[in-house]
This record gives sequence, structure tokens and C-alpha cells, in this order.
Amino acid sequence: MTVFEKLIAGEVPCAKVFEDSEVFAFMDAGQVNPGHVVVALKRPAETILDMTEEEAAALFRAAHRIARAVDEAFTPSGITILQANRPAGWQTVPHVHLHVLPRHEDDGVTLGWPRKNPDLDQLRTLAARLRVQA
Repeated sequence: MTVFEKLIAGEVPCAKVFEDSEVFAFMDAGQVNPGHVVVALKRPAETILDMTEEEAAALFRAAHRIARAVDEAFTPSGITILQANRPAGWQTVPHVHLHVLPRHEDDGVTLGWPRKNPDLDQLRTLAARLRVQA
């Protein structure tokens, strides 16, 4: 059982922000900046790949509402929404969730990766490998 399952079940105390039938949101104990909220699916799906489309929509609907509330309450200069999958993708808790992170100029938060800059033909070749259904 993950720590998120324990939080959702009320076995571990937290500062709850939002709850509905599919989503549970709480203040991140590691507050990168004041107002940092974790939004988790109630069902213990490990990654975004394990969710239904409806669950993904519910998760992002809740994140949208929470981001608006964070913006109003904390007036950040910006907001970062972060969702990570599997350890190589920076996921630290194996329960699908995202972070609503209020941001401020020079807050010390970084997120960077080396850009590869393939040409347009290479991008089209990569796109052709995907089979996304409308």
C-alpha cells in the first residue's frame, strides 16, 4: 500500500485540499513553494498508462480547479503542473498523481533536459510511429 493510499484512507494525516469520487488532493509535505498541492487519483493506478481516459480527465479537471485556487490564494508569478511516470520519468511514489506547483521568479526550482533538435524530416518519422486515435 502506497503512502497515497494511506492518506486517502485516512490512515495518515494530511492537509486535504479537495476530494471527489475519483480524486484526492492534499498539500505536499515537501512544499517547494507555499501552495504546492499533490493531486492523486483515488484508485491505486501506478502511472498515467494505467488510468482510463475518464480518470485522466477527472484528474486534470481537479488540477485545473486547484490551480485556479492556488493562483487566487498565493498569487504566484507562474504555475507548473508536473506529472511523472516510472522512476526513469522521475516518479517517486508508484501511484498516479500530479503536482500543482506555484512558481516565483528566482525560486530555485529547475527542470531541464538536453534538447536534441532533430530536423523536420526526423520529427515526421517519429510522428509516423505513433498511432493516436481521435
